Amino acid sequence: MQKISTLILIAAASTSVVSCVSTKKYKESEAKYTQLNGAYLDLQSKYREAQGELNACKNNTADLTNRNTALNGQIADLNKQVDYLKQNNSQVLNQLKDLSVISGSQAESIRKSMENISSKDAYIKDLQSSISRKDSLNMALVMNLKGAIGNLDDKDINIKVDKGVVYIDISDKLLFKSGSYDITDRAKDVLGKVAKVLNNQPDIEFMVEGHTDSVAYKGTQLVDNWDLSVKRATSVVRVLQNQYGLDPKRMTAAGRGQYIPIADNSTADGRAANRRTRIVVLPQLDQFFKLLEKK
Repeated sequence: MQKISTLILIAAASTSVVSCVSTKKYKESEAKYTQLNGAYLDLQSKYREAQGELNACKNNTADLTNRNTALNGQIADLNKQVDYLKQNNSQVLNQLKDLSVISGSQAESIRKSMENISSKDAYIKDLQSSISRKDSLNMALVMNLKGAIGNLDDKDINIKVDKGVVYIDISDKLLFKSGSYDITDRAKDVLGKVAKVLNNQPDIEFMVEGHTDSVAYKGTQLVDNWDLSVKRATSVVRVLQNQYGLDPKRMTAAGRGQYIPIADNSTADGRAANRRTRIVVLPQLDQFFKLLEKK
């Protein structure tokens, strides 16, 4: 009986030992499985990354292949251009060989021609500068005249620059009575304002032109419209000289009659526009010719 009890105790102890050993191994196995599973997942992640890099490399390879093909095409085109330039260089060299037969006198003639071209170019630039300066002075003169005269009706007085020349057109209804060459008091006031500007420009010379319409002169004092236009011009010149002190050497009086109309003489308004006195600021031709002589 005692032996049986002892056997039972030994068997129970053995079972307990076996049970403890199995639990320990299970836990170790479970830990190893967890570790292996983690390593497996890590390897899967690295595999996917490697696969992505492989695909990117394939795409880069295809792109590089396309670029290489394009570059080869460009190289081929450049080689063609180089061959073309070599051919042209050969032609130029042959032409230079032909030109080498130019004599010393011919070479000197070519050199002088080039110098002449350079001097002409400088001359043209000087002329352009002088013309620009003249245009600027003309515009300044026009602005001064308009400022001095004030707000008169454009139908009575018109100041403009045309083809580099300053014109002052004054209607005869402002200056003279019909058929007369006696200047009105109102006209003297206007001429005084014009004279003030012209006196401030002592180097300017000008011409006073008389113009009529096409209606024949019917008075007894004069012969015709030629006479009338001249008398009106000289009347203006005398006022500018005697009353406003303009140097007579700067002035020219001229009659143009009816032969340079600016409007249609078949209408009353047209005839009124044609009856006018024009002051023309004369170009300073002497200074222009002096400029030419210097060249």
